[in-house]
This record gives sequence, C-alpha cells and structure tokens, in this order.
Amino acid sequence: MTILAWLDPLAFALVVGGALLVASLRATRREIEGAFAALRPLLRADPEADAAVARAAVSRVHAIVETKSIVCVDRVATTGRFLAEAIRRLSDARSSLEFTEWADEALDARRRRHAGVVAFWRAMADTAPAMGMIATVIGLIRMFRQMADATQIGAPMASALVATLLGLIVANLFAGPIADRLERLSEAELAWQERTLIHFKSLARAELDQAIGLQRSLARSLSR
Repeated sequence: MTILAWLDPLAFALVVGGALLVASLRATRREIEGAFAALRPLLRADPEADAAVARAAVSRVHAIVETKSIVCVDRVATTGRFLAEAIRRLSDARSSLEFTEWADEALDARRRRHAGVVAFWRAMADTAPAMGMIATVIGLIRMFRQMADATQIGAPMASALVATLLGLIVANLFAGPIADRLERLSEAELAWQERTLIHFKSLARAELDQAIGLQRSLARSLSR
C-alpha cells in the first residue's frame, strides 16, 4: 500500500480546508497573514540569543549615556527591528513620559499580535478533529448507500476512517505543536523585550526628566 492510498481528496479537503476556514473566520486578515508568516522563524527563532544581543545593546547604551548623552544612543548598532526602534525612540524622546507611552503601546501591540497568531493555530487544532468526524459521517453515509453491493463498501469506509485519522494528525502533529511552540517563543521574546524597555525607561527618567528639571530651575533663576 502506497502513501497515496491514504490521501483521500474528499477527507483532506474537508478536514484541512474546513479547519482553515473556521480558523480564518475567527481571525482578522492581519492575524491570518501573521499566522503563516510565523512559520518562517518557527524553527530558526532563538529568544536566548536575542536576549543576549539585547543585554549587550543595553550595556552599550548605558556606556554612551554615562560618557556622552542620551541623544547619542542611536549610534548603537544592533540587530532586530524592535531593539533598533527602541534605541531610536530613546534617543529622540523629549521626556520619559513620551518614551514610556511608546514602550507600553509597542509591547501591548506585540502581545496582541502574538496572541492572535497563536489563537489561529489553536483554532485549527481544536477544529480539525471535529471536521474529521464530519468527514467520517459523510463517508459512513456513502457506505450505507452501497450496502446492497458489498464490493462498493470498502472505498467509503476507508474514506471515513482516513478522515478521522487526518483530523487527529492535523490537530496533534501539526497545528497543535505549532501553536504550543509559537506560544513559548512569544513568552520568551516578550520577556526580554520587557526587561530591555524597563532599563530604557529608567534611563529616560534619570536623564530626560532630570534635564527638564534643571532647565526649569535655570529658567526660574534667570527670571528673578
């Protein structure tokens, strides 16, 4: 028996197509796009390495702030769009409040985006067995219609069983593991990003708010 014998087109269309349809109906267009885009870094993502790069960048930022000024931290070259954007925002911020508002909004947006992607694959994992059962029932109905001819029973019975098997495979060997891994990667990524932003918020308060306070004190002294 070849592998082609297991690839029943009707069962495959109902299980995989139905699970995709249900997951897509529950998601936004951006979440659907993100769900498939997340497959690219699924195996290559390394949050520990990213966290190490972030720690090194934070150290360089601290060194520049101590020796020069916070407006010079954009000279720190680093990989990753999030980290580069955070450093640029820190350099351009006029107050700690401005940077804090951006940091909180950016982190919340990433949490929502990650949650939407995970929810898409989780919906596929939850729906696939039910779609397999629907395809199984259809196969059984086809089988019962052929009961008068015993030679015609085998094909619809095999289709019914393959549909159940496909639903379990999609849920437990494909969509479910993808959702679990993406969820773990999201938690690890958000953890180091939050730690990085906490350091940058502290720098912004120490450098920007202090500078604003000194400027106000100087202005009051000159106005007397």
